[in-house]
Amino acid sequence: MARDSQAALVALNRFGFGARGGASGDLINAASDPRGFVKAELVRASGVLLEAPGLQSTQQLGQAVFAYQDQVRQAREAAKAAAPAETQPPAPSEPKPGLRRNLSLNAAATEVAGQMTEAKPADNAAKPDAMQPNAAAPPAAKPAPQPLNVIQKTFRSEALARLQRATLATCGFTERLVAFWSNHFCISATKGELARIWAGAFEREAIRPHVLGRFADMLKAVEQHPAMLFFLDNQQSLGPDSRAGQNRKRGLNENLAREIMELHTLGVGGGYTQEDVTSLARIITGWTFAGRQGQLGTPGSFVFNTNAHQPGAQMLLGKSYEATGLAQGEAALADIASHPSTANFIATKFVRHFVADDPPPGLVARLREIFVKTDGDLKALATALVDSDEAWKAPLTKLRSPYDFLVASGRLLARVPEDPGAYLNNLNLLGQPLWSPAGPNGFPDTSAAWAAPEGMKLRLDIAAQMGARLGPNIDPLDLLEFAAADAASIETRRTIERAESRQQALALLLMSPEMQRR
Repeated sequence: MARDSQAALVALNRFGFGARGGASGDLINAASDPRGFVKAELVRASGVLLEAPGLQSTQQLGQAVFAYQDQVRQAREAAKAAAPAETQPPAPSEPKPGLRRNLSLNAAATEVAGQMTEAKPADNAAKPDAMQPNAAAPPAAKPAPQPLNVIQKTFRSEALARLQRATLATCGFTERLVAFWSNHFCISATKGELARIWAGAFEREAIRPHVLGRFADMLKAVEQHPAMLFFLDNQQSLGPDSRAGQNRKRGLNENLAREIMELHTLGVGGGYTQEDVTSLARIITGWTFAGRQGQLGTPGSFVFNTNAHQPGAQMLLGKSYEATGLAQGEAALADIASHPSTANFIATKFVRHFVADDPPPGLVARLREIFVKTDGDLKALATALVDSDEAWKAPLTKLRSPYDFLVASGRLLARVPEDPGAYLNNLNLLGQPLWSPAGPNGFPDTSAAWAAPEGMKLRLDIAAQMGARLGPNIDPLDLLEFAAADAASIETRRTIERAESRQQALALLLMSPEMQRR
């Protein structure tokens, strides 16, 4: 039984989010057929899709955020109009002598913000009327109603749906795949209001439908999604020779083109040059989304703006792409998706995520070959990973990311989240805010990134809080049986047995290698 329990632990921790507590029987079911237990989630592609009441499409959310912004503007104007004249902010003064006119945007913004702070009276400053004991107080203006923050409400609803799915999944392999690809093709919700309200829809629409499909289809869906176009500023990119480029005297923005090649497909050292980046940037000019006025289409929808597209044929990676408008960019993406460097980059990253920080070269080579032979079939890639001996023999040494750790803890404690607040707060605390990496390269995928002493101390603090709240009603030794059974180490079992209280024992269990490593 010990050998089966160890394989079950690998099945649940390496490929999923760990065993669920309660009457799930996950460890027993996994022990009977570890590989079959994991692959069972690959049978139904529709099982990856996520639908929940209240979740809306990108187009619906685009219109909602534009309406919300209009409401906020109107509320501010109403509040300003209702304020007494003497409380109105002074008119902007002329720039101070010596103020440079060639400041960078950031520097200018900082200077203007400083001027506004100087002009704003302190909160505790005495008011003229308040200084007169007998002065009659002016009638209080009725505050204008504040619009509902649809952006934050949407973000929390999307987060809750994702967390609930991960907590309830039998194994969690497909949810781990979703998280992997979402981080690979990441955006950041901190980019702005559109990015924040679209973050969940981006994952639901561009990632989930293709997790068990073809890489080329996911690539196209991602690069044409308004959230990605907004995140990497492609709506600002104009072909220098296009009608819009000539009229506005603006040119290319290479952000999206560069990240497509460096982070999404070929990888650093994948055989492309700066000239290729510029060429791809020209090819995908005109890839944008309709704005609030809806002049190009339904607000929030992907559109191809011919007036912004660079005319003419383009050379990319040694191949000429004729001037076929939108089809020019789609053909380029399809070729990049099937490039040998893309196969190598994806296979390496895939193995690093699921198996080891130093990916076994033999396994990388086999997955690279499968990627090429199947034309980027991601279900075949995932199946080959589970079928490989290396994935089962490698020790469980990778440290769970903060997201994995929090979801695994919730599963073991049989706590289906009803509010995302605690998860979101703890993710912020642990340095992995949901859908908000610091850069377009996503969150790191190695143990060293999460194993810093300060990070581990914060995990211990969170585990202690869980223990204090839930420990009195839980037997940690019973939970250990759910989590690992005979695969639990003697050291872990003894540590829990020697704890001074159930609260402390639960915290120690959550911090044990059986819960922290995958």
